[in-house]
Formats: sequence, C-alpha cells, structure tokens
Amino acid sequence: MKEYRDKERLQLAATLHASDLADDEEQYLSLFDQGWQKILKHGDLERWKSGFHALPETQAATLKFNEDTVSVCANGVSDSQEHIEKALKKMHPWRKGPFDVFGVLIDTEWRSDWKWQRVQKHIAPLKGRTVLDVGCGSGYHMWRMLGEGAELVVGIDPTPLFSMHFATMKRYTPESNAFLLPVGIDDIPQGTRSFDSVFSMGILYHRKSPLDHLSQLKGLLRKGGELVLETLVIEGDEHSCLIPKGRYAKMRNVWFIPSVKMLELWLSRCGFKNIRCVDIDTTSTDEQRGTDWMQFESLADFLDPNDRSKTIEGYPAPMRAVVLAEAV
Repeated sequence: MKEYRDKERLQLAATLHASDLADDEEQYLSLFDQGWQKILKHGDLERWKSGFHALPETQAATLKFNEDTVSVCANGVSDSQEHIEKALKKMHPWRKGPFDVFGVLIDTEWRSDWKWQRVQKHIAPLKGRTVLDVGCGSGYHMWRMLGEGAELVVGIDPTPLFSMHFATMKRYTPESNAFLLPVGIDDIPQGTRSFDSVFSMGILYHRKSPLDHLSQLKGLLRKGGELVLETLVIEGDEHSCLIPKGRYAKMRNVWFIPSVKMLELWLSRCGFKNIRCVDIDTTSTDEQRGTDWMQFESLADFLDPNDRSKTIEGYPAPMRAVVLAEAV
C-alpha cells in the first residue's frame, strides 16, 4: 500500500499545483498524509492488503467511468475470475457501486447508479469544473463526475475501507484527476470558496448541526457555484422535522430529518439562492439490499416487516430528496 500511497501523493501534488486549489496545496497534502497514517494502522489492513495485492498487475488497463457500472478492463489478464473475485472479497463489505474488475461484477449493497441517474439530469454540466464530493464513500460517484467531464474531483471520506475500494480502481488509472482524501469535512480548509460544484449526498442527517454543515458547504463553493444536496426528508411543511428519540432505521447517528420546505428554509438562512427540489424518491429494497458483496443487514432488516412504510422503530420509511442551490 505504501507504493500506491506514495504514487498517489505525487500525482495529487502535481494536480493541485496546476488547479484552482493551488493556494491550499500544502494543507490538502497534509490531510492526505494524516488520513493515510490512520489507514496504515487499521486492524483490518492486512486482510485488505492481501486482496489488493492479489489483483492483476497490468500497465494496459482501461477504466470506464461513463457507464452505470464503473469498470476496469484489459486484454491478456491471465488471472482467473475466481482468483480476482476472491481477492476483491478480502475487502468486504462493498457498499457503493456497482463496479466491474476484469469481468468480475461487484454487486454492491447500494445501486449508486440509480441515485446518479436521479441527480445527473438536473445538475449544472460538470465539464471543466472543480468538484468536491463530501462523504464520497468508495468513490463511485467521483468516477461518474469525471465521466461527465469534470476537470478535477476531490472526494473526502474518513472510512478507511472506502479508501481501499477507491484505490482498487485508481491503481489502474493513476493519471485520472480523481483523488480521495481520507478525512472528514471538518478537516478541510474552510472559507476557501474554491469549488465550482459541491456534492453532499447522504451526509446532512448524520450531522449534529445541519445548519453548520450547510454553512461549511457554502464556504467551499465559489460565488455562483452549485450545491447538490441529497438527504433524507419527511413529508410536511416548513415547521416539520423529525428528531429520532434513538435510532432511525437502526442507525445511531441520525439527528435531524427535515421536510423539503424546512430544508429549503435552512438553505436560505445559510445564504443560498435559487433553491429548488428536483427529485423525491422513496428508497426501495431493490436499491439498497444485501448481496454476496455486503452480507450484513440492509434496508429490508431496517423496515417494519408488517408495514414497509415504516422503519423498525415506527418512523416514516426512508425518503430522499435532491435539492440544488446556488452559493451567493
């Protein structure tokens, strides 16, 4: 992993130096180092590394990231699909995708391509943009953003396993301008206003102070830049907000789930304009489910078995909205 990390750092430094983020280059490199120090100390690292290093070594791979399944392919790979699948499953669980690695389909827990289809048709064109993906997970959406022509995509997510999943794909296209910093949003330099587009998808309800999160996002967007916010919502007016007493859909860290109207009010109070909800969708057990690549509990286990319109705790079942807004 050290070899991959060192090469990725060199590429990140060169890319930052020539980008709109050049003024904060040293801070971003420091965050990259900080995050990887934690990854290299993780208790599961040896298992993950054994899978990562068992994957085919080839200099002629092609990564396709403008299709629903982000895939890496190459001619002349001698490893059997059984061997490749065994290596990839060393990095279980795979939650966000789907991916295909030399013909082995990684059927992830989430059909993240469905979310991208709902989001992509409404957002500003990404061609030539500098993009930040907050809570990027495995990086699936980062690849799709690059596929839409983004100039540079930076993802942040502190979960070590997600960095391994991203590295699995990035190792085969090291020249691609997509980089994952293994840190959280609170670590990112604030108030820089350097990004043309900022995505926060599936993050807001995990924040104890949602207005602070929205203000952080605004501080990272250039004037006129676009916020793409995807989050849990409930039905109701501008006064409606669910604050779970304990868990929500078995998740411990869900703090606030607003109505769309309340969410729009929050965005307005935080200084955004041109605020509009472009999609509302109830999460189905076809979009989020257990698979051979994620064998733990999933959405079907989080819902009331007698009434799928409610969570196991009796709250409204997960409904998600996509809201766009412009930074002033």
